[in-house]
Amino acid sequence: MRFLEAVKVALTAITANRLRSSLTVLGVVIGVMSVVLLVAVGTGARDEVTEGIESLGSNLLIVVPGELQHGQAPGRRGFTLDDVDQLRRELPPGSEVTTNLGGGERVRVDGTEAAGTVVGTTPEYPQVTDLGIARGQFFNESDVTASRRVAVLSASAATDLFGEGDPLARQVTMGGLQFRVVGVTEEIQTAAFGPQAAGGQVFVPVTAAQRLFGLTQLDTLLVQAPDRDRLDAVGSEVERILSGGPGVEREVSVITQDEILGVAGDILDTLTLVLAAIAGISLLVGGIGVSNIMLVSVTERTREVGLRKALGARTRDITRQFLVEAVVLCGFGGVVGIGLGVSLAALAEAITPLPATVTTWSVATAFGVSVAVGVIFGTYPARRAGRLDPVVALRSE
Repeated sequence: MRFLEAVKVALTAITANRLRSSLTVLGVVIGVMSVVLLVAVGTGARDEVTEGIESLGSNLLIVVPGELQHGQAPGRRGFTLDDVDQLRRELPPGSEVTTNLGGGERVRVDGTEAAGTVVGTTPEYPQVTDLGIARGQFFNESDVTASRRVAVLSASAATDLFGEGDPLARQVTMGGLQFRVVGVTEEIQTAAFGPQAAGGQVFVPVTAAQRLFGLTQLDTLLVQAPDRDRLDAVGSEVERILSGGPGVEREVSVITQDEILGVAGDILDTLTLVLAAIAGISLLVGGIGVSNIMLVSVTERTREVGLRKALGARTRDITRQFLVEAVVLCGFGGVVGIGLGVSLAALAEAITPLPATVTTWSVATAFGVSVAVGVIFGTYPARRAGRLDPVVALRSE
């Protein structure tokens, strides 16, 4: 039996019992759809985090207290403003230093209230993190020195609190203290490490943030090297300066963008694989269902197999017929599952905060796996059909 003829016979058998065929491929459809959807969500999260980290600039160093180890929080002995001043004095010309002292606060304007992240920092912050100012201005050094209660809102925070109104020179209340709005940033599109996370943010002078939170130390320092070629040299200088003198040693961790991308990428890649593996379980169950239904089909069509063999069909012809039928069923289920997975990924991205990126490799892999499921789980029923004795098969009821 030629291959095209086997396909034709398989399609005839499939369409002869449409309800059973539909139920047979349902498990494959759900499995492939789950693989495409979950891999899209995992890949979208990875792309968003990567884009956010890269948006901070390629020559950025993130400095945290203590030794940073995977799975462990850094040390709690933070930095001080004296450390910032020392770095500014001793680092090579062209380097910039800013701070990040963050915490969650409820932000209120008249009767409107929104959750926000307060970021205590210095005037160098926009330059170091490439943060644009859409309206007004960022606060200056005198605001930091005098601990003035002034604030710069992110675009989303301004919209949440003031709608379409102009927030400049208006007052916002955080932790029982009023801050005057002096600027609004451009839209922050992506989530990044630490300070520039997407969402409603309020930037205030670091000294005002220390008073707001009742803290004296700083969580993180951000250092911008003059250029990428001097990144390692500046990082070594930062460690030397902040480690302290004899008898006052202090551990610090200096993290580059590449290190953050590597760790974040590894974590998100592992997460994506776990999600794909979970979805693959449903595909495995679907394959078992295909095998069971094909075995039932062989039993029901025993007389048909006997008649074909009596008319000259060879064992391999019968085997090929049933195998092609299983592969066609699973292939069709794979196509339907891919369509549903892509549609649900687009829907999830449109109506939920979840990012979803459908990649060519995930679609191709899902289809390939669905066909492989047909081959693997269709082989045994097909071989069983091919080995039927024609005399016994013709006698069966």
